[in-house]
Amino acid sequence: MNQPAESPVLALPDMQHQWLPFTPNREFKADPQLFARAKDQFYFDPAGRPILDGGSGLFTTPAGHCRDEIAEAVHRQLQELDFTPGFLRAHPKSFELARRIAGLLPEGLDRVFFVNSGSEAVDTAMKMCLAYHRARGEAGRTIFVSRERAYHGVNFGGVALSGMVNNRRAFGGTVHGVSHMRATWQEATRFQIGQPDQGAELADDLLAAIRVHGAENIAACVVEPIAGSTGVLVPPRGYLERLRDICTAHGILLVFDEVICGFGRTGEAFAAQSFGVTPDLITMAKAITNGAVPMAAVAAARFIHDTVMDAAPEGAIEFFHGYTWSAHPVACAAALASLDLYERDGLFARARALSPVFLEAVASLRDLPLVTDIRGYGMIAGIDLASDGKPGRRGQLLQKKLCDNGLHLKTTGDCAILAPQFVFSEAHIARMTEILRSTIASLG
Repeated sequence: MNQPAESPVLALPDMQHQWLPFTPNREFKADPQLFARAKDQFYFDPAGRPILDGGSGLFTTPAGHCRDEIAEAVHRQLQELDFTPGFLRAHPKSFELARRIAGLLPEGLDRVFFVNSGSEAVDTAMKMCLAYHRARGEAGRTIFVSRERAYHGVNFGGVALSGMVNNRRAFGGTVHGVSHMRATWQEATRFQIGQPDQGAELADDLLAAIRVHGAENIAACVVEPIAGSTGVLVPPRGYLERLRDICTAHGILLVFDEVICGFGRTGEAFAAQSFGVTPDLITMAKAITNGAVPMAAVAAARFIHDTVMDAAPEGAIEFFHGYTWSAHPVACAAALASLDLYERDGLFARARALSPVFLEAVASLRDLPLVTDIRGYGMIAGIDLASDGKPGRRGQLLQKKLCDNGLHLKTTGDCAILAPQFVFSEAHIARMTEILRSTIASLG
């Protein structure tokens, strides 16, 4: 397993001025874990020590770090056109990128609106749902149905949709009109890799919401095909199909949040294709630029776009929404270069081929006494650890120790979430598993 040459040692920066996101700031600054450089499958700390990237950054970088092709495309773009407003003006690469993304999506989802983060994509999708129903004379459809243990970003709309309690405690009551279905995890499905055979009936929670609120008041059902940040909850067989049927029967839009799953994580371009279920809108972000530049998008079915367009007076702004940085030229250049990489190197197919090796390696950890469940699909997996009495403390300690031992990944509560790069070799998978085994064993 080749490792790039070590970096020169860098001095620690003055850390007092930055307020870090989703981080215990005082603990971090007392014992910081910094990445100073990255290349291919590795991060490097300021001392030049390599750390294997078992999380693809934050699900963002499946093609490996610091790809020359993306850097060169960004450099060229900065010299050619650094910025153009997205309001009343545009640039050619944004239209080219929209066309390329539409070619990866399920048939009919071919209208693409660019934003800058997954959180913005979710709020944008919510607005599209409201605009569509208003345009067709059903403005009373304002309720959204989501799930417990869901994560849909940190803007107010996404927090309202989210079903992870720590994401809702401080700000979750600000936006109302959201109903939550049960999560898809079940006791009987522990240690099942792939789609569980039990649980399709959990989709009938949407029917319960209809009985409570009335279908005529529900705008959309919003779900992650695989609930990622909560710990990789894979949908039971038939579950997503059942949601699709219920939404179609009752005029409710179905939204897939594919911020994590999109761009190959499940072995196809989007999880919608892996699971054979076509939603009405898809949100995407993270891997759209291989993590190089912030960018995100919402893909809408053509009938949603056309309904909103046709309802507006001639010359009017049809969808009163957007961001200063929407379709930023540099982000578009990075995204186009990333799509070229994914296609040229066959990375979605490579992820599909590597998945059985990855999932078998992760499943091999089930004998560890602290491991209480393992789930996975494609190139993403979750490993639950027994709590030490304070939920989340063991998971926090695990990710710190893993980094010390040469492996980066994300934890949520007491769950370790693995999302290896598609450019991993079997040797990288073996090394990741070895570090996980020894580190988890050390906690018990």
